Amino acid sequence: MIATLVAALVFTATSTITLATVPSSLHGLVYAREELAVRRVANDARDGQLPAELEPASKVHLLQVVSQRGKVLAATPDLRSDPPILGAMRAVQPGKIYVTEQMLPPALGEEEGEYLVMAMPVRTPQGLLTVYGAVSLNEVNRSLTWLYLLVFLGTPLVLLMVAGTTWAVVGFALRPVERIRAEMAEITGQDLSRRVPVPDTGDEITNLAATTNHTLDRLERSAETQRRFVADASHELRSPISALRTQLEFANAYPEETDWAATGARALAAAERLTSIIDELLMLAKLDAGAVMHRRVVDMCHVAAEQVRRREPPRVPIVLAPCHPAPVHGSPVQLDRLLTNLLDNATRHAATRIDLTVTVEDDKVIVTVADDGEGIPPEDRERVFERFTRLESARVKDKGGSGLGLPLSREIATAHGGTLTIAEHEPGARFVVVLPLYEGGP
Repeated sequence: MIATLVAALVFTATSTITLATVPSSLHGLVYAREELAVRRVANDARDGQLPAELEPASKVHLLQVVSQRGKVLAATPDLRSDPPILGAMRAVQPGKIYVTEQMLPPALGEEEGEYLVMAMPVRTPQGLLTVYGAVSLNEVNRSLTWLYLLVFLGTPLVLLMVAGTTWAVVGFALRPVERIRAEMAEITGQDLSRRVPVPDTGDEITNLAATTNHTLDRLERSAETQRRFVADASHELRSPISALRTQLEFANAYPEETDWAATGARALAAAERLTSIIDELLMLAKLDAGAVMHRRVVDMCHVAAEQVRRREPPRVPIVLAPCHPAPVHGSPVQLDRLLTNLLDNATRHAATRIDLTVTVEDDKVIVTVADDGEGIPPEDRERVFERFTRLESARVKDKGGSGLGLPLSREIATAHGGTLTIAEHEPGARFVVVLPLYEGGP
């Protein structure tokens, strides 16, 4: 519809200009030729050099010179023996041109039809004479007839062709889009493995289909991660709940044989593990949802010093290297949790010491936590950041872990525009946190 409307506007403007200029141009051309021929004959008559037979001018074959009594004094060969058929128009003022359009009978060498007749009185040595000229308008009228047919019949036909061609071309071009839409309509949350067809045209529709498939890939991975996350979370929560329930059921069944102090301690430990898992799950859920906690300027050197102070006395010594203010813009709670998780992980695996450093390099704040434990194999250095993933060595050392600490720490670093990676370190493992340095005002 838009293409047809635009074409209609263009054709309407073009047709209007054409109809306003072409007819007058054609008539003006005929008028100019005839006037030139009549004036030439009038000049000859005024000079007394009027021949008996007038020479036809270009496109002007009918010329007559008639006296006041109606006698033909000179004419072109086609009109020499004819009566003054052009002398019917009354022309009295010398030097003035009189013009009319009228129907004339067939003349020798000319066709019947409408003629442009021109008369010019002129004073000559023979008295007042009138020079007449006539040019057939049949050729002009035929041209205008074809022009009107082209404008009033051809334009609608062209518009129909534009509409049909555009409809067919657009329909053909959008056919792959319809196939993509139909395939997308069939894809459900239960089956995200299907993909839309990718046409080989190499145009925007190909890019659309490829982008759609990439989006479906991400959705499928996200859905699979979510299902695995729910299953792992259910499993991790079931273990402390089952242990807590078993202890309480045994104590309730055999109250006389129960050491209530030990049972309470074990129940409290199970409850603390549940609380830790739930807290980590909630923080992960907030990070996944893009929730931004209250942020302010946080000195990572101060956070590290507070971590060391809270852990006195630690299981293994934590050696904090001397550091200078290292401001970052972020959530104090999340950044403290990031460092807590890394130090907890290092404490579980360290043999004799943990090295903690906070440095500023260019526009980055770098925090490293290194231990001298058994280390992490290179092939597992990315897998440990997957949720609920615990290596076999970690399960042996600490049966109460949830496998959420390191994934949560990486999510926190990413949410603050930074990274968390594992670098080469012998012996043990070295975790490196890189955060943007805050350089703004207070």
